[in-house]
Amino acid sequence: MLKHVGCVASIAVIFIFSMGLRIAGEDGSKPIDLRNFDTSVNPVDDFYSYANGGWISRNPIPPDESRWGSFNEVMERNYVVLHEILESAAQNASAPPGSTLQKVGDFYYSAMDSARIEADGLKPLRPELDRIMGIKDRDALQSELAHLQSLDIAVPFNFTVAQDSKNSKEELAQLYQAGLGMPDRDYYLKSDDRSKETRNRYLDHLTRIFTLIGEDSAAASGDARKVLSMETRLAQAAMARVELRDPDKTYHKMSIENLQSIAPSISWNNYMEQVGAGNANVINVGQPDFLKEVSGMVTELPLADWKAYLQWHLVHYFADYLSTPYVNETFEFYGKVLTGQKEERPRWKRALTVIDNCIGEALGELYVAKAFTPAAKSRAVELVANLRAALHERIQNLDWMSAETKAQALRKLDAFTVKIGYPDTWRDYSALSIDRGPFVLNVLRSHEFEFRRVANKLGKPVDRTEWGMTPPTVNAYYNSRMNEIVFPAGILQPPFFFADADDGVNYGGIGAVIGHEMTHGFDDAGSRFDADGNLKNWWTKEDSAKYAARTGLVRRQFDGYVAVDTMHVNGRLTLGENIADLGGLTVAYAALEKAMNGKSHAKIDGFTPEQRFFLSFAQIWRQNIRPEAQRLRIMTDNHSPGRFRCIGPLSNMVEFLRAFNVPDGAPMARKPEERARIW
Repeated sequence: MLKHVGCVASIAVIFIFSMGLRIAGEDGSKPIDLRNFDTSVNPVDDFYSYANGGWISRNPIPPDESRWGSFNEVMERNYVVLHEILESAAQNASAPPGSTLQKVGDFYYSAMDSARIEADGLKPLRPELDRIMGIKDRDALQSELAHLQSLDIAVPFNFTVAQDSKNSKEELAQLYQAGLGMPDRDYYLKSDDRSKETRNRYLDHLTRIFTLIGEDSAAASGDARKVLSMETRLAQAAMARVELRDPDKTYHKMSIENLQSIAPSISWNNYMEQVGAGNANVINVGQPDFLKEVSGMVTELPLADWKAYLQWHLVHYFADYLSTPYVNETFEFYGKVLTGQKEERPRWKRALTVIDNCIGEALGELYVAKAFTPAAKSRAVELVANLRAALHERIQNLDWMSAETKAQALRKLDAFTVKIGYPDTWRDYSALSIDRGPFVLNVLRSHEFEFRRVANKLGKPVDRTEWGMTPPTVNAYYNSRMNEIVFPAGILQPPFFFADADDGVNYGGIGAVIGHEMTHGFDDAGSRFDADGNLKNWWTKEDSAKYAARTGLVRRQFDGYVAVDTMHVNGRLTLGENIADLGGLTVAYAALEKAMNGKSHAKIDGFTPEQRFFLSFAQIWRQNIRPEAQRLRIMTDNHSPGRFRCIGPLSNMVEFLRAFNVPDGAPMARKPEERARIW
């Protein structure tokens, strides 16, 4: 995924942004703006700083952000449109009950009703807290685990329904590790001073939350330690993020009876009934050892420990939708400590994000009507077709892949489904009740609605028209089980696409994005799925070995980059994204060469089309980021930092070296024997 922040392993994502706004170019700015350069830097030494240094120096991080880059700039433009939609909907008192306009408007009204939110405090969640405190025995505990899961609170594991990785025509019940309050297992397990300090800050945060719930200081401190102890035990049993990227390591399809033998302390037939999946005969258990540990904890730990753990996760999950003390306390740890963010974002921006997460296709329906045009879709369709043709030709001409594997690769490429803009059929929210009552209850009902919608997929045909992103979401992705590339409405906007720019700019921007998503189908994880979306080996043994050797060059390259302090990029964790960055840029350049055939190669603003291609690519990754946020991302994000997403692929490409006359031995030129060339 070419994404600016993290995402699920099976979907490749890139932060992109929305149309219909005032865009670069309308105010006289240029697609390649010399003001954004730092010409004191030689491009053969540091192309990222050369292309972006001026912009970086002029764009400090706002206090309510943990990073600031070209992605954030476009998102701000997108917010303008969405804010107008929400304000208008909330002021519309005549919207028909149950209509999209009513649900969106009432949701936003409740989110902005700060007087009620402050007056209510924790009151709307008291019935849920009372349920937890009323647990009397192990059976009641298990029922509460199922109930919280139905609210989308994954404690201590996550249940869902998704396509079977080895039979993509069927939906399959799935269980995965979950249940941690910090971002990753390593936050609990690492022994360096910084990690110890973060755990101490987390313990303080837990204590203050229990105090807000109503406990005295001694009880709050004791419950906080219980939670940290339980989560540490879960972390010790959890798979590391690098392992989670391997689809074979997270596929263990078994009967409910076999699951019962692995984790006997939970009545799985009862659990399945309670989460609405009583018709499940088989299930995929992503991490069997984790479920074994959970089973032991259910038997061994006192109910009082479980009550503390569940109370914490309930309040933690909904804290951002409660009164100021809960919002501020949550921000202190998850904002300031973990990301270095100085101030909380304005309420309207937080409300917008919540509504997009909860009823995104309802908001998206209003958004598309205002901001997305048929012309934009047609431009995207054309670009995708051009990139697909370029990748098709490159696969045919590979000198390291056998004819047998090439045939399967081309079959997969030709089978790609392409979705652009928005779904053909909007999601039906008629069963979801949204009103102008407590904000947190609108969120709770929305999550419960979504959980039921997903659970109800079990036993039904796979819906291949479904989208994994909402139209306003500034994303695109590749889904290996669907074998599809999806570009929501936000894709055609600077710095990715300029309506009147030259081919060099647009192929270096949006072309590299499209190529990135396409080559995700052939990265180290995506290449394990066939044309039908099944986890199935379609490579010859010899070709697999050649591919591993080439991707090994990429892994070792990124392992060598130091991101912050002494923290290196994790080349294994980021491998799929780095492969797609390199592959996407390579394919986009090939498409540019075709597009330029017979056209003038005259310079624009002193740069050739080829140079503008690479400058356009570089400007996508410009950013400033706080060191706390960088540390968090190095530990948890399967994307490399922006600087290395720029210089990493470029230093492998002979086309870049030629375009900027980069000599052998220069920092921007990897040694010939170390250069990775895959697609």
